[in-house]
Amino acid sequence: MKKMLLFFLAVITIFWGNSVFKVGEATAAASFCKECHPDCAVLLPKDHSPVESDVASCLDCHQSSLPAAEKKNPFLTRIHLAHHPPLGDGDCLACHLWSSGKSFGLINAAESWGAPTQQEMEILKEIFASWATSKFTDNLHARADVSCAGCHATKLPQLDATVENKKCLECHGPMENLAKATEPAEFKDRNPHKSHLGEIDCTVCHKAHGESKVYCLGCHQKFAMAIPGAGTLKE
Repeated sequence: MKKMLLFFLAVITIFWGNSVFKVGEATAAASFCKECHPDCAVLLPKDHSPVESDVASCLDCHQSSLPAAEKKNPFLTRIHLAHHPPLGDGDCLACHLWSSGKSFGLINAAESWGAPTQQEMEILKEIFASWATSKFTDNLHARADVSCAGCHATKLPQLDATVENKKCLECHGPMENLAKATEPAEFKDRNPHKSHLGEIDCTVCHKAHGESKVYCLGCHQKFAMAIPGAGTLKE
């Protein structure tokens, strides 16, 4: 149980790290950004306002914490995607400081967000790779500028936690509209969001970090039904 708890802590830290990263800490952390990016201006769109090459400058406009009403965080998602293949070739430890089984945080920042072991860190990297590069639901969210916080909020999930329908419907609902959008042109009774099963958990079909599958096809093998997020990791 303790190992599982540490694992969940580790998963959250990589995606929520910037959520607790305060502007005051950004100034102290600016130096390691400049080691790779001495001139951030060359990385920005031509119409972007002039900025200094430090994190504090970014956070003047791009607040890393997610207000309750927001579902997307382009700054948080894109800064991670830009440092991960195929866009980048960075390593977690280029920006994060990790001591196996003791701490995990941002370089030059005092706060630690977890204590992943070597084994848990390897699993964490696999999950992050899925979020960044897979054809699963997690990457669909990443490409839409949705980080972990967009689904799991800012609290650490319990060991048996899952994403409830209410959270999914904040973006994809209400259910009546979702059912209308997925209604087949013919065989209208074959609507996965308006079936004879009534209301079931979204996660029965939609898996965040693995292959999503249409539950209906367990009985109705001849139905022509597809689902986003059913792919595999990109080679």
